[in-house]
Amino acid sequence: MTTPPATPLVAISDLKVHFDLGRHRVVKAVDGVSLDIRTGETLGLVGESGCGKTTLGRAVLRLVEPTGGKVLFRDVDIASLSRRDLRKIRRHMQMIFQDPYAALDPRMTVGQIIAEPIETFDLANGNDKRARIQELMATVGLSARFINRYPHEFSGGQQQRIGIARALAANPDFIVADEPISALDVSIQAQILNLMERLQAERNLTYLFISHDLRAIRHASDRVAVMYLGKVVELAGGKEIYRRPLMPYTKALISAVPVPDPEVEAVRRRIVLEGDVPSPINPPSGCRFHTRCPYAVPACSQVEPGLVEIEPSHYAACIRISAEQPDIEKVAPGATPGLNNGV
Repeated sequence: MTTPPATPLVAISDLKVHFDLGRHRVVKAVDGVSLDIRTGETLGLVGESGCGKTTLGRAVLRLVEPTGGKVLFRDVDIASLSRRDLRKIRRHMQMIFQDPYAALDPRMTVGQIIAEPIETFDLANGNDKRARIQELMATVGLSARFINRYPHEFSGGQQQRIGIARALAANPDFIVADEPISALDVSIQAQILNLMERLQAERNLTYLFISHDLRAIRHASDRVAVMYLGKVVELAGGKEIYRRPLMPYTKALISAVPVPDPEVEAVRRRIVLEGDVPSPINPPSGCRFHTRCPYAVPACSQVEPGLVEIEPSHYAACIRISAEQPDIEKVAPGATPGLNNGV
């Protein structure tokens, strides 16, 4: 992949999404996330189920209302826009959903589904609209003769292509792809990833690519952000984070990815985290990962680490490492070098 320009198309600042369950119980699904998504890049977002990835993606598009923080799209804070103003900017921000069949109205034909954004934003009418629909179908690899068919008549991969065509119909600049291949057969996943990559190159699209599949994230992403319990704990280049992960949590995630070479797979060490993910209703104090971290010390339960640049363009949230001592395995027992850098 080519290195995209450094201009942020989307700037997320201290974003929070809390859900009030009543009786003083609040789910902190996203709790203070700050990220920049640069024009023309793919930012991968990875983490265990329940870490807040999907909620973050929906909040960026304001499909769920943020509790606090800002989401700037071309310097416009969409979190504070009125419904009327939000409608104007939403044309430029679209979403590809995880379950393609559930995301498609079973009572509408393919042509009607793809036409919906075109009609909503008044982009074309009559013959021009039909030509636009057929062009979009061809773009995603679907024959125009399927225009009057219904979603249930298609395979999962074809349904996801319909979803991608719908997302493209409004000519967006930014797309949130929420687990776009997780519901598909392995044989189809590569086709969808290649299609998304081709469309990005042709249309200069910017993606937030959400997935729990680190193989897909590695293939698709220019940079990768790792989430744990509502917070980003590591951020680095797509290749760098696999070559040299800094956080114990990231190392454990990467160690779980199978290696296709049976000899390598037989001897490599799998890192197994003990315990369950804590509840987002009552997250641990300090570092939220300390209850499962093999390197935790008492200070980890008292100090909430910030995301700090440990190596060039490589950020991590851990008081047990620093720019001078980035390898947590080599840090002296009980030492917290990150505190000296104001983590």
